[in-house]
This record gives sequence, C-alpha cells and structure tokens, in this order.
Amino acid sequence: MKIDNRISRRFFLVLTGGAALVPSRAWPTGDIPSLLDHFILGCDDLDRGIAFVEQRTGVRAAFGGVHPGRGTRNALLSLGEREYLEIMAPDPAQNVAPGAPVPGSRPSQIAKLRELKEPRIIGWAAHPGDLDQFAARLRDARIEFGEPRAGSRQRPDGKILHWKTLALKDDKDGLLPFFIEWSGESLHPSADAPKGCHLTHFAASAPNTDELTKITERLQLDFPVSFGDKPALQATIVGLKGALTLSS
Repeated sequence: MKIDNRISRRFFLVLTGGAALVPSRAWPTGDIPSLLDHFILGCDDLDRGIAFVEQRTGVRAAFGGVHPGRGTRNALLSLGEREYLEIMAPDPAQNVAPGAPVPGSRPSQIAKLRELKEPRIIGWAAHPGDLDQFAARLRDARIEFGEPRAGSRQRPDGKILHWKTLALKDDKDGLLPFFIEWSGESLHPSADAPKGCHLTHFAASAPNTDELTKITERLQLDFPVSFGDKPALQATIVGLKGALTLSS
C-alpha cells in the first residue's frame, strides 16, 4: 500500500508547553506552509478571473461550481498534490445580501468581491486533520475561534463535495488561514482540477512581524513572515508561460 510520504514523515508538531495543535504533512520547505490546502483569488467576474490566470500561466482553470446561499461561484486549478488555487467571484444567479460572508467566514464579503479592480488574494485555507480535535486543542491553547461549520458545493458532474471549516476570531487582517477538513467521501479538488502549474512561494508581510510570528508559531503553521508596510499575502505560481505573482 502506498503511503503519502508527506503524512508518514511526521504526524504532530509540538506546541510549546503543551500538545500539538496541528499535524504536519511534510517537512517545511521554507517557502510554502506545509499545511496549505488552497488559497483564494478573489475577482469581480469569474470569467475575467479565469482569463487573468490563463493569460499569465498558460493553464485554464475549470469551473468548480457554486456555493449555495453564499452568493459565490468558483473555478479551480491544481497546484500539486492536495494544493490548489480557487478563483472566486460573485454568482450572478444568486440573490444574496451584500454583507453575506464568503466560504470560510473570511472578512471579505460579496460587496468587496464586486469592488475588486483586479484579482487579489482574499484568504487561504490550512488542513489540520480532524477539525473537532483541532478545535479542542485551540481551546486548550486559549486561541479564540468560531465553531466548526459545514459547507458543500455541487460539482458540474452533479457530485456534492462536503467539508467543515473553522475560522479564528482574530485572523490578523486576513493573514492567518481558516482551517478545513474535507469529508472522507469527497475527492480533494486538486485531484482532478487542471494541472500544469505549481506553487513556489506563499508568505505574508506585516508591519509587526513579531506579533504575527508568535501566533503562527502557536498554530505551528511554518508560515514565512517578513516585514512590510501593510499586512499582505503574496504567492507565486509557475505555469507553462512562466511565473505569476499575486498579492492581497
């Protein structure tokens, strides 16, 4: 039986003075958080977002489906094993109030997506394993969060994907991820999304690097952090046409 070597190497990282918060799927690369599941590129129009990425990478993202009741739809692009890019935009077929949250309970809202002048990173997801166990560890570490919530999306082939997400109360201006656990019956989106791109860099910059580094260490995210004038996420994707650099 083939075992994912990213999981078999090490299952838990140790939280200083207590139990591990999250399992590690790989030894840290220094450029990409080892628990990164996907990141979200927000845009005002899905077709324009797909074209934006395709023109710069040479790979066209495939329509993923809609998020019922949340007013958004997406397109997906595989970035490697269990990593993918989600291009997200308002769904014109859904009449959702402007203040409705996008998946993962991120601060970004439908109104903000509609106001985007160009595609920008609006959040990212990390997968810590069993989300209920992870929530218990957060409570023990006195890190505040919202209770896990269920989500679903119907694929174009009619199959339903199911997941649970958990969001921190303080995500440090969107720099910290929300956390996701995919249902065991759901195929991970990276498995059959269009391939040809890979992620070479995903990091954050912030004016107060010490504060952000402390919380990432408590969460054991091995998340690269550097100084910047304002909080921002940065990512670099390499495709058939070269490198595409994105920011929040």
